[in-house]
Amino acid sequence: MGVATTRSQLCLKRLLAEPQENLPKCKLARLETSHSASGLSSYLTPTIPAPKSSPSQPPSRVGPYLLFVSCEREETYRAVHTSTQKQYTCQVLPLRGFQERLAAYERIGKHDNICCLQDVVVGQDNLYVFLPDHHGDMHAYVRSRKRLDEEEAGRLFAQMLNAVVHCHHKGVILRDLKLRRFVFMDQYRTRLALLGLNDSVVLHGNPDNDFLRDRHGCPAYVGPELLNNGNGSYSGRAADIWSLGVSLYTMLIGRYPFQDTQPAALFAKIRRGVFSLPSGLSPQAKCLISCMLRKVPAERLKASELLMHPWLTTNPCVQHHNVHKTHHNQNTMQNKQMEDDQVVPTWTEKQ
Repeated sequence: MGVATTRSQLCLKRLLAEPQENLPKCKLARLETSHSASGLSSYLTPTIPAPKSSPSQPPSRVGPYLLFVSCEREETYRAVHTSTQKQYTCQVLPLRGFQERLAAYERIGKHDNICCLQDVVVGQDNLYVFLPDHHGDMHAYVRSRKRLDEEEAGRLFAQMLNAVVHCHHKGVILRDLKLRRFVFMDQYRTRLALLGLNDSVVLHGNPDNDFLRDRHGCPAYVGPELLNNGNGSYSGRAADIWSLGVSLYTMLIGRYPFQDTQPAALFAKIRRGVFSLPSGLSPQAKCLISCMLRKVPAERLKASELLMHPWLTTNPCVQHHNVHKTHHNQNTMQNKQMEDDQVVPTWTEKQ
C-alpha cells in the first residue's frame, strides 16, 4: 500500500472516530449547482443534469484542490491538487451522516477493482471525497461501441464481478449498481474499478442478514422485488446481482433488458421479469444472464458462485485476467425497427 493510500486510511479512521461537531470545517467557495447533493434521490424521481462548465467560469476551491464542474453526472467533479497538479475525481456528499457514508471505504480496504479513497475534505455544508482520476465509464463506453463482443465483455465483466464479490464478502451492499459506476483506470480501457461507495450499506451483526427496507437505485437496474414488496424487506446482495445481470445484458446486446420512456411502463416490465435473448449470443452467455435475471431473488446465483460459471471460466481472455483472484485472496439485433434500442438510452440522468 502506497504512502498516500496509507495516509488516506489514517485520515478516514480519524473522521469515523471523531464526533461530527468537533471536526474542523474548511472555508470554500460555494459550488454553483442546480440540485442538492443528497445522493439519496429516489429511483422514481429523475434528477436534473449538472450544468456544463464554462471556460470563463473560475473553478471552486476546496482545501488544496480546485474543482471544475463535470458534465458526467450530478455532484461529481474533476479536481486538481494545486501543489502537485495531480488530477482526481471529487464526489460531493452531505455533511449530515457522513460517517455512515464513509464506513464502506474502511470496511472494503484496498482492492484492484475498487477505487481507493485518496483524501477527504470537510466543508461548511458538504463532505468532499477525492478518488482517483479515470478515463471514462462503462455506460459511455457501451453507448459508443453499441455492444461488446463476448471476449471483451467477459474480460470487463469479470473485473466488475470481482469488485462485487469483494464488497459482498466484506458485508457491503452496493445498492445503486450500474454500468456508470465502473470506470476505466487506464487509457486503453482494459482495467475497470468501481467508483464511489457512498450509496452503499454496511452490514452489522450477522453478515448473512442482508435484508434492507429502503428503496434505492436506478430505474433501469432496479430488481422486481423492490417494486413488488411494498415496504417489505429484500436481500441486498440479490438486488445487486439483478443489477449485474442488467449490466451484462446491456454490454452484450446494447440495450437494457427492460426499458420504456415511461417509468410506470418500465416498472411493469420489470415486475413481469420477461426478457428476450438474441440468438447470436452463446449458450453460456445466455445461461449466465439468466442466472442473474431471475425474478425470484433466492434463485439468483451469489456473486461468488457466478465466478465459477463456464462463460467466465472457459473464456481465455477472462482466464488470463484471473477471474478467481479476488475470491481466493479474500478466502472465501434484432431488426431495423429496434435500431434505436440498440444504444444505451439516456432518458434519465440516474442511469
